Amino acid sequence: MTQAPNTDSDHAPGQAGLTSLPYRSDIDGLRAIAVLAVVFYHFGLPGFEGGFVGVDIFFVISGFLIGGILWREYDRTGRIWLRHFYIRRFRRLAPAFFTMAMVTALFSWALLLPFEFREFGKQLIAATVYLSNVLFFRQAGYFDTASEEKPLLHTWSLAVEEQFYIFLPLFILLLSRNRRALILALIGCWAASLAACITFTPTHQTATFYLFPFRAWEMLSGVLLAIWGCESGRRWQGYAGLSWLGLLLVLASLLLIPAGPHFPGILAVFPVLGTVLLLANGCGRGTVNRMLSAREPVFFGKISYSLYLWHWPVMTLSVYLRGGYANMAEAVGWMALSVALAWLSWRFVENPVRRLRVPGTAIFAGTVAASACLLAIGSWLYLKDGLPERFGPEVRPHIAASADFLQDWSRCETASDGPLMGLEICPIGPEGAPQVLVWGDSHVRAFKEGLDLAAHEAGTPGMIIWRAGCPPLFDIRKVESAATLAQDTACTNANLQIRQALGLLPSLKKVMLIGRWTYYASGTGIGLDAHNTIAIHPTDAPARVGAPQDGIVAEAARATVNTLLDRFEEVIVLRQPPEIAQYDSRIAAREAAHAGWPLAKPPVIQSSMPRAALAQRIDAAEAPWRAMAEAGVITWIDPWPQICDDTTCHALVDGTGYYFDNNHMTNSAALALRGLFAPIFAPGEGAES
Repeated sequence: MTQAPNTDSDHAPGQAGLTSLPYRSDIDGLRAIAVLAVVFYHFGLPGFEGGFVGVDIFFVISGFLIGGILWREYDRTGRIWLRHFYIRRFRRLAPAFFTMAMVTALFSWALLLPFEFREFGKQLIAATVYLSNVLFFRQAGYFDTASEEKPLLHTWSLAVEEQFYIFLPLFILLLSRNRRALILALIGCWAASLAACITFTPTHQTATFYLFPFRAWEMLSGVLLAIWGCESGRRWQGYAGLSWLGLLLVLASLLLIPAGPHFPGILAVFPVLGTVLLLANGCGRGTVNRMLSAREPVFFGKISYSLYLWHWPVMTLSVYLRGGYANMAEAVGWMALSVALAWLSWRFVENPVRRLRVPGTAIFAGTVAASACLLAIGSWLYLKDGLPERFGPEVRPHIAASADFLQDWSRCETASDGPLMGLEICPIGPEGAPQVLVWGDSHVRAFKEGLDLAAHEAGTPGMIIWRAGCPPLFDIRKVESAATLAQDTACTNANLQIRQALGLLPSLKKVMLIGRWTYYASGTGIGLDAHNTIAIHPTDAPARVGAPQDGIVAEAARATVNTLLDRFEEVIVLRQPPEIAQYDSRIAAREAAHAGWPLAKPPVIQSSMPRAALAQRIDAAEAPWRAMAEAGVITWIDPWPQICDDTTCHALVDGTGYYFDNNHMTNSAALALRGLFAPIFAPGEGAES
């Protein structure tokens, strides 16, 4: 975000009058709307479902102000003074950013777990070199850290603007000899960026949200408005009716545009157009302009950059410590703290540096030194794995478990031809034609390292096919709360393709099924993930509304095994490890690490689970598998004896964290339990039940 230029500080020494723009209080008022909408949205105030589009408003304002400054300079001198331009940007933006980053790093050191602090180091590096939008675009995945756990996530928009600050002056310089060609080229870039944003949002929404080429049109909208004003001599008084229309578009966008896969796309046109109308008519004496120029919105507009910088770390770290807000009053309290920090930053950091009479070389040197410091800190945190030695021995088993979920998938590839074309295939064990197929859901992923090592130790090549939340069963379809319709459909299609491919994979001798059977049979998670639901329906019959789901799953289990036995020598089924309902390694580590902190949330984690509490849930889920195992139809692999004693199952076994969350095992557990898998990979031998 960019502060409105002031005539006493936004021009280079010796260049007075060439680039400065008259102060416009209405722009501060518009900034206030934008930043408060973002803050209200992030803190969860009801009614601001579209508050995130405040960032789009800032993009247009930045384009208008920076475009106006650069175009005036180009218009009067025929060139752009890059040195002066970037010194002005450093003077205005860098001090508050560096202050926020250092304070956030300090509190993150005290609060964040090692793997989260390690990721913070990456965020710090990316934000310092103006590439955090690229980092956050690339950070997506099944176990990706939630956005509320990334204290520098908000710097993605700052990175987009910094990239704009690089693009625009260089673009003007490149075409500076032909004024008409320059204007046409800017219009062409605007049109291409807008078209790409609208075209690719339905299919590549993450890219269009984070990346500069798809956001450039928003800033260029402000640039082209500024150029039009300079070329036509506009005084921006305009028409009151257009101001009202602009305000209506902006407010409607903030209140009505939904977050999700359809934004930015065509939806971003509305707040951008509304902002353009307000800027184009902002110097008139109408009611809208008087409201925007009132004392209160101007105050928030002046501190808007600092407020944007501070509100997100305050929100993320407070939620991290508190585990969420108890009520809206608490959220308002944290917002008040954000405003107080923003005022302090504006009063004692932004303004003093802005007015400081020092040479541009000193500003540049200070920016380089501060950047080097942040880069060094970020690199240190990353290379030192987030400094795990910060915490005592009572925390470390949970910390180790919370970071023990990433596997090596470098051998995986999506088949480009053959019967498994389009499916991701992951070899395990030594190279060679696979003899064992391991098929399942995300529990296969959790056991991957143990399966791989067991296959290597037996010298038997194998193959993994897994899909999160997708039961390894034929002739069923699922509707899951945590999945999209496309993901649900992909599950059904993948299972059908696997069924059709079995006869075309002659090297395979055995198949092992791994799944969260209790989830599919009951239709819900348990404990900390009880909010997750899944409905299972047969593909060849209408949905059985009201029918017991465990019966549908049992039917599918028997049919699936019969189909597999027509093709494989042996069908092995892994008994689902016991669910530790109230355990999550990340929450457990936080609770242990934050013990004694003021405002820390009361503990909710239980690292053990009575076997009796699971009896009813597992009986229905395991009944069909146990019946087939007792009849000798399948081989039943049971990990419970290594996780449970006679009465209780444990998330920590001999001081080692076996669980990542309440149902996924850690890599350490997978490796420790690999002996269960050894007979599966032994040629010609079955596994003991």
